[in-house]
Amino acid sequence: MTSLISIRMDDDLLEELKGKAELLQVSQTDYIRRAIRFMNKRIEKRERRKRIQRASLLCREGSMKVNAEFSEIEHDPED
Repeated sequence: MTSLISIRMDDDLLEELKGKAELLQVSQTDYIRRAIRFMNKRIEKRERRKRIQRASLLCREGSMKVNAEFSEIEHDPED
């Protein structure tokens, strides 16, 4: 389904939009669509990176605990 939206922007931004769209030989509407898709992908990438970093930290914490347990076993005087 296609929806119509209305955007208000400063004249400077509109002129920049027109110039960039012309440079790419696309309509202003297509340029805006591309810009939105680009930003959406960028945000998704950033959020994915954050999720990976959080998971990595959790994994690291678990690994550090396991390493500490192994260290205790290795230095156990009973062996």
